[in-house]
Amino acid sequence: MTVRSSVTPRASATLLLTALLATSCAGQPDNDSRPAASSSSATPHGYVAGAQEAAEQQSRLLLNDPRSGHTRVLDLTTGKAHRTTQVRGAVRVSTDGRFGYFHASGATHVLDSGAWTVDHGDHVHYYRATIRDVGDIPAGRDTRVRGDMAVTAVTDGDGRAVLLDRSELEKGEVVSARTLPGTYTGAVVPYAEHLLAFTNEDGTTKLTVLDRKGKRVHSPDTRCDEPRGDAVTGRGVVLGCADGALLVREEGGAFTAEKIPYDDGVPAAERATAFRQRPGSDTLTASAGNNAVWVLDATERTWTRVETGPVVAANTAGEGSVLLVLETDGALHGYDIATGKQIARTKRLLTGAQRAGTTESGPVIEVDRSRAYVNDPDGKKVFEIDYNDGLRIARSFDLDIEPVLMAETGR
Repeated sequence: MTVRSSVTPRASATLLLTALLATSCAGQPDNDSRPAASSSSATPHGYVAGAQEAAEQQSRLLLNDPRSGHTRVLDLTTGKAHRTTQVRGAVRVSTDGRFGYFHASGATHVLDSGAWTVDHGDHVHYYRATIRDVGDIPAGRDTRVRGDMAVTAVTDGDGRAVLLDRSELEKGEVVSARTLPGTYTGAVVPYAEHLLAFTNEDGTTKLTVLDRKGKRVHSPDTRCDEPRGDAVTGRGVVLGCADGALLVREEGGAFTAEKIPYDDGVPAAERATAFRQRPGSDTLTASAGNNAVWVLDATERTWTRVETGPVVAANTAGEGSVLLVLETDGALHGYDIATGKQIARTKRLLTGAQRAGTTESGPVIEVDRSRAYVNDPDGKKVFEIDYNDGLRIARSFDLDIEPVLMAETGR
């Protein structure tokens, strides 16, 4: 397959908890990418076996056509697209920054993108390694997968959850580390060496903090009706509720939950139920119905509603950056978040007709520190946008598949 650049360089199946078996990637070299101890004099700081450290972020796009099952990994550094195992019938692709999870009807396929970032706080390491298929988690399309550097939490549509050992995924194996007791509402989210989960107690949905063995260690005195949507930010974890959001933070081993309410009552159809962001950013976006976008500032604890045209997808790089909105006219629009005014617009990017209403199986906007990416399934293209330069189209990638699903890794 050839990928051409227009500008040169630059589910609802029940989770089978008792049937989760180790699945290796046959025919692929082993890649133990667990960070080596920095105290060892035999290895340099940041050394990872089987991986190459790079001077800059190694971004890659995971692309999938659910009808044919054709899957590609587009390396944004080289501009080359790599073929991987076919995954038919996927309705959603999610990522934890390195691994891609293709959610289909009977199983969730795990793909190691071979690109990731390790943030040590005062400095960052960027890595690239071999792209490889890891295997399948016997969990369907309604499954939610959330992970950190140690564990991956898999929650099925019935609320049952297991933890996968992240180091085993890095070696190319799907191994169940632990089954969590009870059932949970929404995704179980790893955070600060613990797990955040919602439990239903006497008809009330409450936030519960678990240790990595599934034992309850804290339950903040707060409630969250109809929880939907979650995002990890630099300020803590944001969890969507019917009346706004919860910001959960850990400090000195103690957990707090602060409500960020909507200013006024918001109809159910206009609530924020799925968040999009630049990974780690404190500024989140979410659909506010078909013709507006919510911007949640986790630092200032404020919601801003931006009136737009009919929304297909939205995202932003964060504080001070433009709000990016893909609209039904097929163009990408830029809005000033503070004033709500449109300040930029591209030509039409999307080939086919579009409907308002953001979904997990349509065009999306992926954002990193300098670029945004928009997938055009009907046109078999991906566009790279310089959002700091008036939404200039920096590159376009011609593909041999329809990229219906897209997610960015390496961040």
